[in-house]
Amino acid sequence: MVDSCDNIGHVGYATSLFQQLIHPNIFSYNAIIRTYSHNRHHSLAVNFFIKMLTHSSKTVFPDKFTFPFVIKSCAGILCCSLGMQVHGLVFKFGVDSGNITGNALIDMYTKCGDLINACKVFEEMGHRDVISWNSLIFGYVRLGQMKSARELFDEMPVRTIVSWTTMVTGYARTGCYAEALGVFREMQMVGIDPDEISIIAVLPACAQLGALEVGKWIHMYADKNGFLQKSEICNALVEMYAKCGCIDEAWSLFDQLVEKDVISWSTMIGGLANHGKGYAAIQLFEEMQKARVTPNEITFLSVLLACSHAGLWDKGLKYFDVMRADYRIEPEIEHYGCLVDLLGRSGRLGQALETILKMPIKPDSRIWNSLLSSCRIHRNLEIAIIAMQQLMELEPEESGNYVLLANIYAELGMWEDVSNIRKLIRNKRIKKTPGSSSIEVNNVVQEFVSADDSKPFSQEVFQILEELALHHTRTSDLMELVEEDSDTSSP
Repeated sequence: MVDSCDNIGHVGYATSLFQQLIHPNIFSYNAIIRTYSHNRHHSLAVNFFIKMLTHSSKTVFPDKFTFPFVIKSCAGILCCSLGMQVHGLVFKFGVDSGNITGNALIDMYTKCGDLINACKVFEEMGHRDVISWNSLIFGYVRLGQMKSARELFDEMPVRTIVSWTTMVTGYARTGCYAEALGVFREMQMVGIDPDEISIIAVLPACAQLGALEVGKWIHMYADKNGFLQKSEICNALVEMYAKCGCIDEAWSLFDQLVEKDVISWSTMIGGLANHGKGYAAIQLFEEMQKARVTPNEITFLSVLLACSHAGLWDKGLKYFDVMRADYRIEPEIEHYGCLVDLLGRSGRLGQALETILKMPIKPDSRIWNSLLSSCRIHRNLEIAIIAMQQLMELEPEESGNYVLLANIYAELGMWEDVSNIRKLIRNKRIKKTPGSSSIEVNNVVQEFVSADDSKPFSQEVFQILEELALHHTRTSDLMELVEEDSDTSSP
């Protein structure tokens, strides 16, 4: 009976049945522990395990079916110390349940951030199945240790869709978007078709890299396989199109959604805002409210960005207050950053500075840089110096800040101060971080910097550039001759 409660999720009824047992045996305890574990009542699962160990008759002992679920519950409550004690009991009772307990231990240790013990369990396993490998790889990925994750991934004798998706997700989350897209391609090359989870994992990489052609292929693939019924995939596609510059395609897909959740609305509002369509973004936010969809902190971040781009500082302040008063959302540093940018762009630099000084969160370099940028737009040297003083403490080696201040001096005709800034840059040996660009050719994203000759076909590219430059020179010379002939032939 308790087993049947596990299947239908009736935890309360299972508890009632168990409490009626006069002499519960190991099968009863396993059933109730499994029921709690499956239904995420992890603390209760652990409590009943302890109750079993302290059973008055001392006749009930854990077996190989007990430990996997107890260990799972230790992972569920992220209690590594308790998990280690249970691990010790596995040895004490001499329980050998093969890979099931071992995999549960690896999973528990990785979720608790203890990779040392996770690796130890992995190494001590006589036979490792694909779950063992995937669990340890997940642990590395979870802690952002992608180099170790890749090394283990390359050693795997057999890889499943879970293995590939874990790697794609890990690279995308750590900002290694090119690597994420590369693993996705490798997966396809070995004949593994993407599933819904792998598509959701790779689309952010397409969005960040501007890999539009790959994104379009994923869209067609998802449509063909019936994946567009999942709002998560549609939301990711909307974001991909918006970040790849295809705001009309993003809007079309958003408009086709039967059920729009808060992520759908927030993504589309953010896309419009980033494309400079501030008024359209705000109008969409008003429609969202009429649809009775409760906005979250991401929604308001996009709305504030829209107000900033549209120059609607008064509406931005209003929405900032609405966020706190009506929706009980406490502003995070990103919201304050948008507010400072909003006020700065509109020329209210004193109010922007006051906002920074009154923030309950310590302002970071991005906020001070935003203020400094606004000071350049409005040529406010006094506040620019205040912002620069803070930036010199937070990121003294960032060349862009010095360049911004030098530009303000230059626009005000203060050339001696410009010279002093340049001397300061030289004396501090501050180097400018080279910017990079990326381009998608034949579904492959190539990133390059100025004078970069490390890429395939670099010499061919430079040769074509020289030919274009020569062609431009000849065309310019020809145009000058035509103009001269035209002048001499004029009456």
